Amino acid sequence: MMEDVAIEGSTSGTGSTGSAGSSSGQKPRRGRRVRMTGAERREQLLDIGRTLFAEKGFEGTSVEEIAAKAGVSKPVVYEHFGGKEGLYAVVVDREMRQLLDGVTGALTAGHPRELLEQAAFALLDYIENYTDGFRILVRDSPVAQSTGTFASLISDIATQVEDILGLEFKTRGFDPKLAPLYAQALVGSVALTGQWWLDVRKPDKSEVAAHLVNLAWHGLDGLEQKPRLIGHRKN
Repeated sequence: MMEDVAIEGSTSGTGSTGSAGSSSGQKPRRGRRVRMTGAERREQLLDIGRTLFAEKGFEGTSVEEIAAKAGVSKPVVYEHFGGKEGLYAVVVDREMRQLLDGVTGALTAGHPRELLEQAAFALLDYIENYTDGFRILVRDSPVAQSTGTFASLISDIATQVEDILGLEFKTRGFDPKLAPLYAQALVGSVALTGQWWLDVRKPDKSEVAAHLVNLAWHGLDGLEQKPRLIGHRKN
């Protein structure tokens, strides 16, 4: 399927009078229309939707605005995605896969502390390179239940870290059944720090990663096998 998009043009005359040229009062030629395939149009709409959702959120973005920025009519958006909800769902799904693939791909063989560094850098890299996507993921939306939430994404990442911690717990004589709890705590702390760093961007990425790993690693290094509460409350 091919679709048209208008491209503004200008006159090609030299400004001289006569049959071969155009006079100074001649009106510009109307823009020619360039054919865009259905796949190209879909990608264009996704890019525009991604930018608007990051800037204004789901509620603040309208199909009319998406269509206007793409230079198409509203039915074209409905044809490709069935509406704003469908477009948003595809954008979120892509961003979730981008982040999850980045984190899991970064967890290569190495010392456990280095693996923590790799996980921290992977999240911070995503925030730095896909800022719009991260803003979309951390926003709440009415369609979050069908597209997944940032919390569910963090849980997926924690599952990857859980396997690493489980092996480390066995080596140190700790109960490996507690690995999921610690994985959620570690990944959650990195994710929340990432949300804060999203806007402040200080200190720089490597320093943030170093401090995150410092807290996580030395916390694990001094881990008690049977931690006890020192306060009065026990439940």
